[in-house]
Amino acid sequence: MRQNRKMKEITMLDSNSNNSGRSRCNRQCGYTYSAFCGGFTLIEIIIVVVILALAGMMIVPMINSAGSVQLGTAANVIAADMEYAKSMAISRGQFYSVEFDKTTESYRIKDQAGAVISHPVKKGFDYIVDFKNDGRLNKVDIADVSFNGTNEIKFDYLGSPYDGSDGALNSGVVTLQSGDSTITVVVEPVTGLITIP
Repeated sequence: MRQNRKMKEITMLDSNSNNSGRSRCNRQCGYTYSAFCGGFTLIEIIIVVVILALAGMMIVPMINSAGSVQLGTAANVIAADMEYAKSMAISRGQFYSVEFDKTTESYRIKDQAGAVISHPVKKGFDYIVDFKNDGRLNKVDIADVSFNGTNEIKFDYLGSPYDGSDGALNSGVVTLQSGDSTITVVVEPVTGLITIP
């Protein structure tokens, strides 16, 4: 009985209104003209498109800057690992080396016997850093490695640098690249000072 009375009231109101479809929708749904009753308005669609465009404009630079952030991080990691090899050579009184492989985008730290040492933090793992398989550094490529023309740098018990052929280091550079950006890690002759200019 109540339902019939309510339907009669809605029908009477609709007949008095110029826009009967919209009035019926407003009264049945309890909302003022919205997607629940009559679809989206042009203004609502425009607002959503503007919000999506703004979000896209914010995400694209973040994706581009991820490569440059990884580039700086990779350079710092390489410099720190070469410093670690140098400190191991000084503390143990024997040669330690860092050998780079451009084709696999990786490098490893080796002892005097040429064996890859164990990682000091990741127990049970060899000290190998692989950019391709590391999600934090996978946008970085090892563009060039040259320690007097070799791909290996060695440090003696004084921390002095040598190339892969056991010759005193004249120049040592590791060049990293991510997109159009490059960064170099430089090892100074004699002192073995490692810098990122």
